[in-house]
Amino acid sequence: MSGGKELVLSTLRRAASQEADTLKPAEQQLQEWETEPGFYSTLVEIFSEYNLELNVRWLAVLYFKNGVDRYWRKTAPKAINEAEKTQIRCGLLHNLREPVPQVAIQLAVLIAKIARVDCPREWPDLLPALFEAVKSNDQLVQHRTLLTLHHVIKQLASKRLAADRRTFQELTNQMFSFLLELWQSETETFLAAGGQNIEIVVPSLEQSHLALKILRKLIIHGFKKPEESEDAVLFMKSIFDRVKVMLTFRKQYENHEHVKTISEKYAVLLTKVLRDVLENFPFSYLQFIKPSLELTTYFVFTPAGDGLIFERFTVQCLNLIKAILLCPEYKPCKIIEDTKDPQTLEAFGTKAEFFTNSVLAGMCHKLVSHYFLLSQDDLEVWDSDPEGFCMEVEGGESWKYSLRPCTETLFVSLFHEYRSALIPVLMEMVRSSHNPVDPSDYHGILQKDAVYNAVGLAAFELFDDIDFDQWFTSSLINELKVKDSNYRIIRRRVIWLIGQWTSVKFSPEHRPTLYEACIHLLAADEDFVVRLSAAMTLKHSVDDFEFDAEQFMPYLPTIFGLLFSLLKEAHECDTKMQVLHVMSFMIEVVGVGIQPHAAPLAQYLPSLWEESADHNMLRCSILTTLVHMVTGLMRESEGLHEFLINIVRVATDVNEDCHVYLLEDGLLLWLTTLENTANPHDALLHIFDNMLPLLELSSENLRLCLQITTAYTLLCPEQFLSKYGSRLVGTFSSMLTDMKGEGMVLVLRAVEMILRVRPAEGASLIQPLLPGVIKAVAEGDQYPMIMSMYLSLVARLVLYAEPIFMWAVNQVASSEVKRPEEVLERIVSVWADKLTLVSPEERRKLCGLGLAHLCGSGWPPVLKVWPPAITAVVEVVFDVTVEDSTQDKLVISGGRLGSPEPYELETEHVLRRQALAQGDPVHTTSLREFLGQQMKRLQESTDQNTIIALAQDLDENCRKVLEEVTVS
Repeated sequence: MSGGKELVLSTLRRAASQEADTLKPAEQQLQEWETEPGFYSTLVEIFSEYNLELNVRWLAVLYFKNGVDRYWRKTAPKAINEAEKTQIRCGLLHNLREPVPQVAIQLAVLIAKIARVDCPREWPDLLPALFEAVKSNDQLVQHRTLLTLHHVIKQLASKRLAADRRTFQELTNQMFSFLLELWQSETETFLAAGGQNIEIVVPSLEQSHLALKILRKLIIHGFKKPEESEDAVLFMKSIFDRVKVMLTFRKQYENHEHVKTISEKYAVLLTKVLRDVLENFPFSYLQFIKPSLELTTYFVFTPAGDGLIFERFTVQCLNLIKAILLCPEYKPCKIIEDTKDPQTLEAFGTKAEFFTNSVLAGMCHKLVSHYFLLSQDDLEVWDSDPEGFCMEVEGGESWKYSLRPCTETLFVSLFHEYRSALIPVLMEMVRSSHNPVDPSDYHGILQKDAVYNAVGLAAFELFDDIDFDQWFTSSLINELKVKDSNYRIIRRRVIWLIGQWTSVKFSPEHRPTLYEACIHLLAADEDFVVRLSAAMTLKHSVDDFEFDAEQFMPYLPTIFGLLFSLLKEAHECDTKMQVLHVMSFMIEVVGVGIQPHAAPLAQYLPSLWEESADHNMLRCSILTTLVHMVTGLMRESEGLHEFLINIVRVATDVNEDCHVYLLEDGLLLWLTTLENTANPHDALLHIFDNMLPLLELSSENLRLCLQITTAYTLLCPEQFLSKYGSRLVGTFSSMLTDMKGEGMVLVLRAVEMILRVRPAEGASLIQPLLPGVIKAVAEGDQYPMIMSMYLSLVARLVLYAEPIFMWAVNQVASSEVKRPEEVLERIVSVWADKLTLVSPEERRKLCGLGLAHLCGSGWPPVLKVWPPAITAVVEVVFDVTVEDSTQDKLVISGGRLGSPEPYELETEHVLRRQALAQGDPVHTTSLREFLGQQMKRLQESTDQNTIIALAQDLDENCRKVLEEVTVS
């Protein structure tokens, strides 16, 4: 590159400046050089000079790393040329004495990124060079080489193509034994040094740790069957001894922070190797099941671990036990004799042999009486940050790294696997903690809390063993009344426990007592954590098969008010979401019953929406709550329109970043608002501006978008179609060109609705789409659902706007260089052929009406295919006629058309849809009578001989019906 090393160096110095005037031009210059030949080899020269300023070298490394990501691959635009790459690779291999640890890590990552692309084909000497350097007597070179090798192996192991995996397995064969030896020797070195020489301990410990990281990747990704390699088995066996040694070693160096930190990472890493092998090679792990269970239970469940183990290690051990318990390959069929795989039976036998009743009892006791106990730290968090305490208690995947969720999931797994052995143990614990505890007996309270926790977690397993109703009425309900401050721990646990049992075994007649208890526990003078627990229990009790809304209604106003107070008092978004979720659920299940009580929440939500501008998940919860609220308020929700329209506008605007999170809930709220609106207005109409870009995206929310479009078409057809109709039809036209079947049906339904609400004007409006519709029908090769929709549109055109139908036929004829008569004949022929496939029955009748109209026209092209066409219509007449009568079962006489979906609320939208259906030809016109009219029309326009000739091709039933309808 022009300018050379000195120019780049001075520019890097300016880029490292703290002054913006100097910094920005330098950064811009470096950016311009990114694609110039020679820039990256110059950067290598600069960061390889250890006497230069650290911040300049650091910047050089970062720019180089960014360049590798963008320009190293051959296929990258403006890629680094091959000659420069060769020079760079050579420079990097001579750079294994980096004195600064942070820079050394960046360099190792850099080399690994290049290795992922180039190794082994373009860079065959990388691994041999690293192997050679690892043997160096220079401690720094050895450490930096191991660090680099670790990152290189990590990158190569992540390649998933079959050829890459084979290469990695070959690489493992070459290096595993050497690295195993290195790991063992470095381990012996730092262990032998004891507490005497920290200068020997630290480098050997670090290098042993790095070697272990590499071995972990090799054993998982470098062997097809690790049990077939002596070295792999030797490595696995040595892990069990190393765990014990490392825990003792960590204890020995408790006061040396750096050594203690690495020792902890080392011990955890050893357990991760065991987990990885179990997960990836369950049958290779068979011989290690027993030693794994012995090791973990020895440290975690016996006094031997006291003082030696630490939380992260305990979590790993408990998760290893759980992984062995739940491993699907270790579980035989329900009937053991049916399991043929000897390895599965061996694993099952090993587990059964280990998990004796006494071992299980010991584990259960230790989990409940030790690990389930709230610690002093927990209680301090409860006092200082109650919302944080509640969030920590909530799960997700926290069992992977957090002690309490980890112990709870193991307890549940153990209980599920060994129910019969553990139920007596837990029942005994329940009996021993049954009596009330003195509020001053802190330890007794914590023990009772732990036992109740266990009973809640194992609720489904204890279904037959605990009479929960009796326990609730005789004991639990009384414990909720003990108001001492210390007893808040029990109040919170009892109300949580009831929540766990509501869906398991809790009689409906006790629900009112529970609701009253929750009212007391939600009071403002109660502890916040208890209040939140009561709220969640209410959610469980309402979200239950046996929930009785009428029974709940007397308590609703008080409970809703208390939940609202809790919502306002919460500070954290997560807590607000939880409480809002409870309220939202309650609104959903009581439906219109919420109308008298929703006002305070409706007034509060706008301010909560404003406060939550940076918290999209809370905004999603607000949208969901509003959906349920509008559904419950029905027409009354029109009073909230100003707020609703504003947030729908924000949630559905593709130019707003937040729409990515809020769109689906925003569309649902938009639709619900429209469905419950009786009086349209301009503000509601104008937010449809947001819809056109969404329709063009044809996203996964297409169904909702088209439902909203249809709701507008029904709500205010004249204003809506005059403002948006032509643009909407243009959008539909482009959408239909590249859509799959289901999407096409949705679009065509929206088009049909335009025709239904404004037959004459609608036909003119959708005119640009019609040649495509006519052509699709003439081709006749659509799926039944799509053909049903196309035929429905054509039928409505024939009935409402015959001239426009004929115009479309002429357009298709012109584009395909055919006579219009040919096209029309083809349409009628396909229509007759496909009519039996049209569904549902209402749609088939509609298509029958349209075809009957054409059959009565007397047009020559129709007469050519008249017999099959009229036969198809008569078949529909049979389908829609009430048995033993001439009455059309789809015609409404006097009464009101029932909702098509019996479970639907009678929203304004449903009423509009019913009113439209009542005026539809399907429900106002008898097909039999209409056919008679068309036959008379045919007789007036066609000579008698032609009709007689046509009738000769009909079967007897068909002729009989035609005679009947013509006479009547």
